[in-house]
Amino acid sequence: MQPLNVTAVVAVVREVLETSEFFSDLWIVGEVSNYTRSSAGHRYFSLKDSGAVLRSVLFNSKMPGMQLRDGDRVLVHGQVTVYQQRGDLQFVCDFVRPEGVGILAARYEQLRARLLDEGLFDPARKRALPRFPRRIGVVTSPTGAALQDIKNVMTRRWPLAELILAPAQVQGEQAAPHILAALRTLSQEPSLDLAIVARGGGSIEDLWAFNDERVARAIYGFPVPVVSGVGHETDETIADLVADLRAPTPSAAVERCTPDIRELQRAVAVVERAMASATRSAVESRAQRVEAVMGRMMRGLPDFAHERERIIGFQREMLRCLERELATDQARLNTAEARHLPLDPRRTLARGFAIVQHADTRRVVSSVRKVKPGQRLQVSIGDGAFWTEVS
Repeated sequence: MQPLNVTAVVAVVREVLETSEFFSDLWIVGEVSNYTRSSAGHRYFSLKDSGAVLRSVLFNSKMPGMQLRDGDRVLVHGQVTVYQQRGDLQFVCDFVRPEGVGILAARYEQLRARLLDEGLFDPARKRALPRFPRRIGVVTSPTGAALQDIKNVMTRRWPLAELILAPAQVQGEQAAPHILAALRTLSQEPSLDLAIVARGGGSIEDLWAFNDERVARAIYGFPVPVVSGVGHETDETIADLVADLRAPTPSAAVERCTPDIRELQRAVAVVERAMASATRSAVESRAQRVEAVMGRMMRGLPDFAHERERIIGFQREMLRCLERELATDQARLNTAEARHLPLDPRRTLARGFAIVQHADTRRVVSSVRKVKPGQRLQVSIGDGAFWTEVS
C-alpha cells in the first residue's frame, strides 16, 4: 500500500465520520468548559465528563440566542467531524438544552425549532376547513377509544357525512410507519374533504409517533385539510403544530370540523319563518297597492251611459250628414246627365246616322278618299252594327 499524506488521511477520517449514520445524529450529555464566543457569534467550548473531553462548536446560524457558561451540564445534538486544519476531533452542535430537560423533550424542541424555521407551522399556509364536509378520513387505532368517541360525536352532530377509517398503530416503534401508510391510503380517496389524525392521551413516550418528522411532513403535504386531535388538552405534538387545525382531544377534533345538524335545523326553521313572514308582508303590501291603483282607476273611468248617449247622437248626426251629402251629389249627377244627354252618340245614330270604321284598324272613315275597293268596313247604326265591303 502506498503511503498517504496527512491531508488525505484526515479527509478520509472526516468522510467516514460525516457519512456515518451513527456519528451524524448524536445526542451527548456533558459539562461545558473552556467556553468562548467569537466576534462572528460562533460559540466554542469543550464537552467533558470524568473520562474524556470533546471539542465542540455551536455556529451562529444555530440557536443564536443561546448562551453557555463553564460548568453548565447540557444535552446537545449534532454530528462528529474532524477540523481538518488541526486534525482535531470536533462535535458540531445544532441544538443545546440543559441536561435536566430529558432526551425526548430535547428531541422535540430540536425538531420543533427546525420545522419552525422551514415554515411548516406558518399560520398563513393553514387551510380553511370545508363548512359542510361529506367525506371525512380518520387515522387512528381501529380498537381504541378515540375511534368510538369520533363515531359518537359524528352521529350526534353530523350524521350526513361518511366516515372513512384508515387504521393505524398509534403507539410503539412501528406507530410512525403505520401512520404514514394510513395517510398515504387516505390521500388516494376520491372526493375526500378533510382528514382527522387522532389518538387518546398518554405519556410523551406514548405520543412520540406524532412527533416524528416523517409524520409531520406527510400532514404538511396532505392534499386536503388535516385536523389533529392527539392526547389531551395539555399535550402538544409536532403533528398538532403542522396540522391545519389543532383540537385538544379526538372528540373536539370532530366538533371543530363538523357543523351541528340540530343548530342548522333551528337556523333553517328561523329562516323559513322569516321568509314566510316577509312573503306575507310583501303580498299584503302589493295587495294594498293594487287596491289603491284600482280605486284610482275606477274613479277616473267615464260615465258609460252618458258616453253611450253621446256616441248614439254622433251616429245620428253622421247619418243625417251622409244623407244630405248623398242628396246633393244625386242632384248634381242628375243635372250633369241632363246637360250631356243630347251629346250621346247613340241618340245621333238613332236619328239615322251611322259610324263607318276600317274593319282591321277600327279607325273612323271620315272621307271617301280614305277607302279603297275591296276594303272591309264596319258600319254602326242606332240598333247595332254590320260589315260591308267597298266595290
